[in-house]
Amino acid sequence: MKILKKIIEPTIEIIFKDYNLEFHDYKNLIQIPRDTDVCDLCIPCFSLSKILKKSPIQIAEEIASKAKKIIGEDISISSINGYVNFYSDPKWLIKKIILEKYEFFEDDPKSKILIEHTSANPNGPFHVGRARNAILGDALVRLNRDYGNSVQAEYYVDDMGKQVGILAWAIENLTKEEIEKALQREGIEELNPMWKNKEDHVRVRWYQAANILRKDNLKIESELNEMINKSEEGDTEVLNQFYNAFQPILDGMLETLSKLGIKYDSFTNESQFIIDGSVSKIMEELKSSELYGVAENGAKYLELESKGVSGKSTKFFYQRGDGSSLYATRDLAYHKWKWTKSDKLINVLGEDHRLQSKQVSIALNELKIKSPEVIFYAFIKLPEGKMSTRKGNVVFMDDLIYEAEELALEILSQRKMGIEKSQAMNIAKSVASSAIRFNILKVSPEKGFTFKWEDALSFDADSAPFIMYSHARSCSIKKKVDNLEYIENNIDLNNIELNDSISKLLRTIMRYEDSIEKSVKENKPNHFCSYMLELSAAYNAFYRDCTIINENEVNNLFFKVSEYSRKIINRGCTALGIIPLDSM
Repeated sequence: MKILKKIIEPTIEIIFKDYNLEFHDYKNLIQIPRDTDVCDLCIPCFSLSKILKKSPIQIAEEIASKAKKIIGEDISISSINGYVNFYSDPKWLIKKIILEKYEFFEDDPKSKILIEHTSANPNGPFHVGRARNAILGDALVRLNRDYGNSVQAEYYVDDMGKQVGILAWAIENLTKEEIEKALQREGIEELNPMWKNKEDHVRVRWYQAANILRKDNLKIESELNEMINKSEEGDTEVLNQFYNAFQPILDGMLETLSKLGIKYDSFTNESQFIIDGSVSKIMEELKSSELYGVAENGAKYLELESKGVSGKSTKFFYQRGDGSSLYATRDLAYHKWKWTKSDKLINVLGEDHRLQSKQVSIALNELKIKSPEVIFYAFIKLPEGKMSTRKGNVVFMDDLIYEAEELALEILSQRKMGIEKSQAMNIAKSVASSAIRFNILKVSPEKGFTFKWEDALSFDADSAPFIMYSHARSCSIKKKVDNLEYIENNIDLNNIELNDSISKLLRTIMRYEDSIEKSVKENKPNHFCSYMLELSAAYNAFYRDCTIINENEVNNLFFKVSEYSRKIINRGCTALGIIPLDSM
């Protein structure tokens, strides 16, 4: 509703001066109502009642009366039960949005943002639980870019941790026979033949087997610790060994994510900050902190109890007794480096990282380094319990995507006759990817849910395919008009009648900016998911009630509204990672 706010705000500023109020202190009082059928914008006057020593109803009546004299007839203004309601004339909306081709976010200030997401250990394929981080992070990247921000999508590669060490040790020391024997003993299923050439699926079995064998073998544990310690000291030979072990897995993981439209602008290795000396500098700087302490074994830590950290983990250890660093120490150096690349940092983390994130934040403050914004998400569960890469009781994303594509292909074959197989497969892949993404994004990040196949692959109204069909429908109209001898005519707004459907659609379009902005500022793509469902439903109602083509005659106004809607639905789909198909 920014286009409407640009008219209302100067008016309210004038009125507030009469009350001796500074408008910038009360600017947020202009709100989108819960029920958008009542009005476009409103001002609740209850918070002004104590200040002005008048009833909210009286204040609302006074503001409405003064505003009417200033604004004119394009916007209807009324006062109801302590609210000032603003309702724009549909013909004015057509003029401002459709005919003048209103551009979104033209005047908004822009930011340079680095969003780090996914950053999963490269030790096995993506499963459904990990997917939420990647899909949520990618949506935040897309939404911020739509808003106009300059965004760098970053993947932080754990190239030296224990998980990678276990994998590297297994590849160096175990045979295929030992791998299969260990996995059979634990009842882990055989490798799906479909993924026999995909290294993330192949090598995870080495990782799983090593975890089984190291339980009762102190020699393995000793060798592992030696490798990990060398990696944390920046040993080039060991780091190269780790790289050769994990990179094929990371490539396989990225291939999976690409099927969901997820890409990264940069990859940064954890070892970089050991090699360039950043970690050593961080450890030295932390000695000057008032929170600094030394354990009996010589390990260095920050005591965080005075900073509100309670329980068993009040000590933030950042250096071992032998002088080597920990993962958290490298994380501090990484954040310091990230601030040199951007004006704003966003991290996407699972809810189990809350304590670690708080500890890192306090340590950053001790180093006079700003803390990033952190978006925590709740975990997705399977009906039978929590997912684990180690045990093998997982739903891999590759399997889910494949099943989704097969189901989409089956539905297409039932609904659409005569379509070529290759075209049907392309549509099925787009529908599958979009459906999985939307099923995860439409739930607020802090809310957990049980992942159910029937929900993820649903083609009902609360889904990505519903939005995609709306876009395809608008594309179909454009194709039909393009094939006609259509001549664009001037529109006389004085001689047209508008029904409720076109009015509803125009008002929904007008909320595009607000919905994107809300998702960006709150880091919650689910707000924009809800909006896109509303927009699609509003377009479908318009399509039903407003005949765009009648016996090869094109209604000029309706076609312009349809075209503007098509472009906005397309843009909104891209902002969520939904693939806007031309036909379905």
